[in-house]
Amino acid sequence: MIDLRRLSVLRVLAEHGTVTATADALHLTPSVVSQQLRLLAEEVGVELLRATGAASG
Repeated sequence: MIDLRRLSVLRVLAEHGTVTATADALHLTPSVVSQQLRLLAEEVGVELLRATGAASG
């Protein structure tokens, strides 16, 4: 069964766009948000997000 708290983290991420903004909105650390998203991906068995980094000039 899908953990609804983890699903809520994904919903907030969709609204705020970044892990950092999601963490701020949920009063969590970015590390906890990332962990919850990773666990949700494992629960559903699919890649939910693709990490991207800012290109350095």
